[in-house]
Amino acid sequence: METSPKSHTDIRRNNIIQFVLAVVIIILINVIGSFIFTRFDLTTENRYSLSPSTKKLLRETDDIIYFKVYLDGEFPAGFKLLARSTREMLDEFRAYSDNIEYEFINPSAAENAKTRGEIYERLIQQGLEPTDINVRKKQGQEQQRIFPGALVTYKGREIPVSLLADQLGAPPEAIINNSIQALEYNISNAIRKLSTTSKPEIAFTSGHGELTPIETADITYSLSDYYKVERVKISGNVNALTERKENEDGSFSIVNKFKAIVIAKPDSVFSEKDKFIIDQFIMQGGRVLWLVEPVSATMDSLKTTDNSVGITQDINLNDQLFKYGVRLNSNLLLDLNALPIPMITGHTGNQPQFSFFPWYFFPVLAATSSHPIVNNLNAVRTEFVSSIDTVGSPVIRKTSLLKTSEYTRIAQTPVMISLDLLRKDPDPKDYADPPQSVAVLLEGEFESLFNNRLTSEISQAPELGFTEKVKDNRMIVISDGDIIKNQVQMNNGNLMPLPLGYDRHTGQTFGNSDFIMNCVNYLCDDTGLMSVRSRELRLRALDVTRARNQLLMWQLINIAAPVLLVILFGMIQFTIRKRRYAS
Repeated sequence: METSPKSHTDIRRNNIIQFVLAVVIIILINVIGSFIFTRFDLTTENRYSLSPSTKKLLRETDDIIYFKVYLDGEFPAGFKLLARSTREMLDEFRAYSDNIEYEFINPSAAENAKTRGEIYERLIQQGLEPTDINVRKKQGQEQQRIFPGALVTYKGREIPVSLLADQLGAPPEAIINNSIQALEYNISNAIRKLSTTSKPEIAFTSGHGELTPIETADITYSLSDYYKVERVKISGNVNALTERKENEDGSFSIVNKFKAIVIAKPDSVFSEKDKFIIDQFIMQGGRVLWLVEPVSATMDSLKTTDNSVGITQDINLNDQLFKYGVRLNSNLLLDLNALPIPMITGHTGNQPQFSFFPWYFFPVLAATSSHPIVNNLNAVRTEFVSSIDTVGSPVIRKTSLLKTSEYTRIAQTPVMISLDLLRKDPDPKDYADPPQSVAVLLEGEFESLFNNRLTSEISQAPELGFTEKVKDNRMIVISDGDIIKNQVQMNNGNLMPLPLGYDRHTGQTFGNSDFIMNCVNYLCDDTGLMSVRSRELRLRALDVTRARNQLLMWQLINIAAPVLLVILFGMIQFTIRKRRYAS
């Protein structure tokens, strides 16, 4: 049976019409797409979707933000994945802002060793931290120095950004995965630092034996990227934290001077008036980071004797913190997961020989919560910490941020602190208490401590005003003031602060700085940037053992399956054509 000429003409006309329609549809889609911007992310965890706060931040940029990313070169698979993910994230940023530009640079590209050394030194001076890795080459294993970070420039300002998460004891796969999870936060954070023009004000309190400026110098410097940091002495001054503001109708209202205050390791008693001033600061929406130690214990006396005693330290804040939802217990926590300290174990000539032993009174805390403040956080070093119980009103949400490990021992005061602890192996039975909270986030409705019980001292100061409760506020309570304290060293006769979290004995850097920064950022954050830290991206790593055991099967599948699919598709096409054109 022959096909008529008319049928051929109809088929040709239909083909032309279909082609023209397809071209018109494609043109229309492109025209519409030029006016309407949208992107579709089909991944399970929305890997390629930016948070609303990041999109808002990008829309507000008004000049070129240039990223020099030093992740180009021959790397192991993990760092290649980090480099590719960084490029994809920057492309995603660029999709929402034409002001994002970047380049990837290989700092080891120079063949001359002297030139490479000069480049390395310059990058270190600019704030990038090097990492030494082993790279497999034809000649064998070779150590290579890389700089997993970027230099970000905006309006003449430049800051370094680390792209590699530093987590003590974590396996390489987890470090790479956590680094990828933190990419959006780290890049957004850099843009925020550079583009911030007006900074909120925060203050460290003084007048109650709090840490000195040199002891909080490093965290003050870090906080100054985001905030205007001051020191304020309360000492009964009703205008220390708040001030009266005249309204348009001639009335007055009480407003806070600061977004947040930090009370860092006070050791003297708070008067009722000072407590009231802090209380009303909170009732007006002020945020507080409390670092209060219920037990007094130091290492100073152990320099001259092997023994010391930890005793209860009552600075008249227990009732106030209890009202807000926590109780600081008069105990010290010992943890087998602890910071090593040096101890003299012998002498060579006149020189003492030191060895390191874990000092169980200095727990090293690993974050177990997925809260944005501690998500992917490096371990935090502490000194003489106490446990915190959550109590009180159910309208206050309590979130434990840091806990001791499962190898904990609770010692009630008075506590004998003896270096003999280092000279014998611990009995696991003595360290069987459950993990104890040492940092707690409180959020919700707070009622004033002074509701229905104003003292005469306060009632005679009408200029204070009084607010009974605040419906939505937040604060963080930590039972160790040394978390925020940087170590110091003598340099040319002057005391110089060391980076917060750096331990000069072991040379390790812990996550104290990031933890405190995250705490303050969360307390003060109105942009939602902290929510980016809670994102979790799963690294679907290859199961090496399973792949080795099933090697032959997967080889056959990869080789034979495509060939069989082509043959099957061809047979189906042949059958269809045979039936359609059969006479």
